[in-house]
Amino acid sequence: MTGSLTFAIPKGRILDEALPVMARAGVVPEDAFHDKANRSLTFGTTREDMRLIRVRAFDVATFVAHGAAQLGIVGSDVIEEFDYAELYAPVDLDIGHCHLAVAEPKGASATNGASHLRVATKYPNLTRRHFERQGIQAECVKLNGAMEIAPELGLAGRIVDLVSSGQTLKDNGLVETGHIMDITARLIVNRAALKTDPRVAELVEAFRADSAERSAA
Repeated sequence: MTGSLTFAIPKGRILDEALPVMARAGVVPEDAFHDKANRSLTFGTTREDMRLIRVRAFDVATFVAHGAAQLGIVGSDVIEEFDYAELYAPVDLDIGHCHLAVAEPKGASATNGASHLRVATKYPNLTRRHFERQGIQAECVKLNGAMEIAPELGLAGRIVDLVSSGQTLKDNGLVETGHIMDITARLIVNRAALKTDPRVAELVEAFRADSAERSAA
């Protein structure tokens, strides 16, 4: 057991919910982390042997899978999209609830029986698998954002994206037409680190205990 631990956390929607959970498990960022003007990607914590990195959600999974970070928090959508062998998700944190859905313009022409569709998404693997189960070949146009305007601009007839309240779809004239998976945030760890560094196992147990306590409340 040598060196400091690196804990990867995502920018965006999950972070506000994750911080109290992290704190109860003993992962507390330094004050500079909360400074909105601070653009740093790396931060200290109240533990001398741990630092945080704040990156995009998809990058959280990559850093942990490749061992550059030992632990992280990310949505189950990202875990399923990448399906990294070295990634282990031992704790469902029961935060960041949303779902992955198929949507298309309201009143769009029926495409029942179609064997090929063009879909805009940042989840090409999940999207292809979803449509393959229906016997449909999905041509995925990879976008990292602004999915909702893809149908209006003729880029794709449908989109696959995260849905929480559904208001963004409604605002862009889209309706949900398919449900792919429910999503929650998970604690993820690097499998090799879990086996070789007792601190990783201790943190897993701290997060697991907090999750169990919240479930019992």
